[in-house]
Amino acid sequence: MYAITGASGQLGQLVIDDLLTRVAPAGIVALVRDPAGLSRLADRGVVVRPFDYDRPETLAPALAGVDRLLLISSSAVGKRVPQHRAVIEAAKAAGVGHIVYTSILRAPDSPMELAGEHRETEAAIVVSGLAYTILRNGWYTENYTASAAPAVQHGVLAGSAGNGRISGASRADYAAAAATVLADGGTADRVIELAGDDAFTLDQFAAAIGEIAGRPVVYRDMPEADYRQMLEGVGLPAPVAAMLAESDAKAAQGSLYDDGRALSRLIGRPTTPWRDTLRAALQG
Repeated sequence: MYAITGASGQLGQLVIDDLLTRVAPAGIVALVRDPAGLSRLADRGVVVRPFDYDRPETLAPALAGVDRLLLISSSAVGKRVPQHRAVIEAAKAAGVGHIVYTSILRAPDSPMELAGEHRETEAAIVVSGLAYTILRNGWYTENYTASAAPAVQHGVLAGSAGNGRISGASRADYAAAAATVLADGGTADRVIELAGDDAFTLDQFAAAIGEIAGRPVVYRDMPEADYRQMLEGVGLPAPVAAMLAESDAKAAQGSLYDDGRALSRLIGRPTTPWRDTLRAALQG
């Protein structure tokens, strides 16, 4: 049996959809805080079980019978380490044979603040004794497509990434990688650095927005503190704004660039061109 945490999230749902093309629905366990929200999967025969990171005593029973577990990193930045450790301990207690974890690109050396919790989680997995695969995911192209419509409206895409190149891939590409690893049956401990085949700068991204929309869009590079304030000004919570601004600033230093092409080799096809993901976001 294959289990996926965060199954109602954007990545989790894509992983399950991909996995359904490879294995029978009854062999998939969707782990989610509110099972009622996944009725579409339950109707297809997927096993849906309640799974709450903040209630550790409930986790091991939900993993009963699971052979391979995908731990999608929690969205609760700042609380991830205790949540992830609880899942790892539950996996050990339930007899899970293999754990797959979605980490961040080059986690051991990344200067990004986000990398800290991933490093701690990776270390906890390694010392757990569980067989593991760590998928160090690069940036989702969708992290920037969310800003495309406002950029068209105002004619400006703002950021702090300078001329840093970003090797973005679509969320579906990373989901395909996770589904592939879950289903391949391999047990050797391994770490895979994953990123898109083609990189872009935010200046190039802004120009592509303008080309697709038929309106001029320019990139405005800002100091990290100013960009953070701008994000807060448009309604983002302060911690989210700080995380996004800091990530952009580190991208300027090359933290989100990788030319290894391990992702396309793993999924057996080129990664989705970033312009295609952008075009889909703008054109609906």
